[in-house]
Amino acid sequence: MNNPAPPEAPHLDVYEALRRRKSIRAFRSEPVAKAAIERILAAAARAPSGTNIQPWQVRVLTGAARARLVDAVLSFRLANPGVEKWNYAYYPVKWKEPYLSRRRKVGWDLYGLLGITRSDKESIAAQHNRNFTFFDAPVGLIFTIDSDLERGSWLDYGMFVQSVMLAAEAEGLGTCPQACWAAHADIVASTLSFAANEQLVCAVALGYPDQDATVNRLTTERAALDEFVTFIEV
Repeated sequence: MNNPAPPEAPHLDVYEALRRRKSIRAFRSEPVAKAAIERILAAAARAPSGTNIQPWQVRVLTGAARARLVDAVLSFRLANPGVEKWNYAYYPVKWKEPYLSRRRKVGWDLYGLLGITRSDKESIAAQHNRNFTFFDAPVGLIFTIDSDLERGSWLDYGMFVQSVMLAAEAEGLGTCPQACWAAHADIVASTLSFAANEQLVCAVALGYPDQDATVNRLTTERAALDEFVTFIEV
């Protein structure tokens, strides 16, 4: 028997949700109601997938479970600076334009906002480690996929994660999608007791944004349509 659908979320125009969504890097400690999380995930589950296989699995971490994962990964990082073991290649081995310039700009826009200079390696490392606290969000969503599935299912997965983030906007919540956890996929897998065929995809930090935090003033730029759109009429 199917579970009953959670109550409807507040209405939010999809265009407004797309405009408002951005990566939040400081959250309030206020907990998120389980009913809100259920609404978000139930809505996101309407995302399309090839032949409707629905390749997503989600762990919702709060409280002690969230703290255990944060402690496990941060302890490793502090004891082994710079040691990462990605379970898949997220970034290219060799960067080229325009991707390199975009990557550099958002990085230095962020650090500049926080008053961190390029030579301040300690502060850069500390800010990067905040990824592994879910930026203090009370909820950490961990997304996994069956390792037997192919690239098409990963495309489907992206649509699901975006749907999660847009639904969160409708709830008045903020999110930050985080591929960085895949740099410690082995620790995540052992801490959360993944099945043998489970592969970590990414995480999403979820909670109420700290509107007073300087870091949340960052709004990233987007390329103009003529940089990535080609209309073909004949």
